[in-house]
Amino acid sequence: MADQIQPAARRLAYIDWMRGLACVLMFQTHCYDSWMSPEAKKSSSLTGWSKLGGTLPAPLFIFLAGVSFALVTEKLREKGIERNAIAKQTILRGAEVFGMGLLFRVQEFALGYPWSPWTDLLRVDVLNILGLSMMLMGVLCWVTGDGDAAAARMRTLVAGILAAAAVAMVTPPLWTTHRPKFLPWPIESYINGVHIFDQPQPWLFPLFPWSAFAFAGLAVGFFLFSDFAKRKEALAFAALGGAGILACALSVFFDSSSIHLYAVYDYWHSNPDFVLMRCGILLIILFLVYAWCRWGFAQKGFSPIIQLGKTSLLVYWVHIEFVYGRFSILPKGQCSALKATAGLITIFLAMVMLSLLRTNWKKWKVRASQ
Repeated sequence: MADQIQPAARRLAYIDWMRGLACVLMFQTHCYDSWMSPEAKKSSSLTGWSKLGGTLPAPLFIFLAGVSFALVTEKLREKGIERNAIAKQTILRGAEVFGMGLLFRVQEFALGYPWSPWTDLLRVDVLNILGLSMMLMGVLCWVTGDGDAAAARMRTLVAGILAAAAVAMVTPPLWTTHRPKFLPWPIESYINGVHIFDQPQPWLFPLFPWSAFAFAGLAVGFFLFSDFAKRKEALAFAALGGAGILACALSVFFDSSSIHLYAVYDYWHSNPDFVLMRCGILLIILFLVYAWCRWGFAQKGFSPIIQLGKTSLLVYWVHIEFVYGRFSILPKGQCSALKATAGLITIFLAMVMLSLLRTNWKKWKVRASQ
C-alpha cells in the first residue's frame, strides 16, 4: 500500500511483487471472513489457514512503506537536495496518507449509515498509522540527514533499527501497566489501540507496535541502497534472509526463556518477541521474493501480482466496499467455502482489471501532456 510514496523513483519489481502478495493475502482474509457462514468457518480448515495468511498483509504494507521511504530519501540525498526540503516533502506525503486514512473512515461511515456507530470515524486503521509512521520516518531522516549521503545513510540505518527496537520494547507497558489513561480515548487509541473499549484491541493498528515495522523497513531500505548492496546485491539479500532466520530463532529462544521483562506477557499481540518474529518473517519473504523476481518467473510476461502491487492503495480502498460494505458481491455470513472462493476469484480478477485501468490511464495522461 506504500505505492503512493514512490511515484518518481525507479520501480523495483520485488517491492511491487511483495505489495501484490500482501494484496492477495488481504483479499482472501477479508473474503472468507466476510462471506463464509459460521457453520462453514467451523467445519472448514480453510478458516485457520486464511487467518494465518491474514497476519501478514499489514506488516508487509508498513514494512514496505519504510523500504520505499528509504529509496525516495536516498535518491533525494544523492541529488544534493537540502535535508529540510527532503523532510518537508516526505513529511507532507505522510500527512497526505494520514488524511486519506481519515477520509476512508468518513467514506466507510457514510456508506454504512445509519448502522455504523459514529466512533468508527475515529478508529485507528492501517492508513492512519501508515501516514503517521511516514511522518515519523521523515523526522528521523531529517535528524540523521546532515553531512554527506554515505554518512547520513549509515546514521539513518542505525537510527531505524534503534527506533524499531524502542517501539517494540515500550509496547507491553503502554498496553498494560502504564497505559496513558489520562488521554481521551481517540488519542490513546493511536498509542495502544484501546478505541472505545476497556483494553487495547489487537485488531487495531496503533503506533505501538505497528510503527516498528516501518522503522525496520527504513533500516532495510538504506542497507539495500548502500554501496555494498549495490556491488553485491544477491549477497546482500541473502544476508537479509539469513538475518530473518536468526530473528525467528531468537524470538523462539526468548519466548521459551524463564526470564520475563514485563508484568503482563502477551507474546501474540504486544510482546517484542513477536515483533521480532514478524520482522524475521518479513526479511525471509523479502529474500524469497527477490530471488523469484531475479531468477524465477515473476517477470516473465504479465504478472498480475506485480500489477496489483503498483496500485495497492487503490485496490485496498475499493475492494473493502465489495467485500465488507454495502455493495458486497455476496451475502455476508451466508456462504459456503466454495462460494466464498468463487467470490474471492472474482474480486481478484476485478481488482487486477481496475489496477490495469489505473496504470493505463496514467500512461495516457503522460502521453497526452507531451
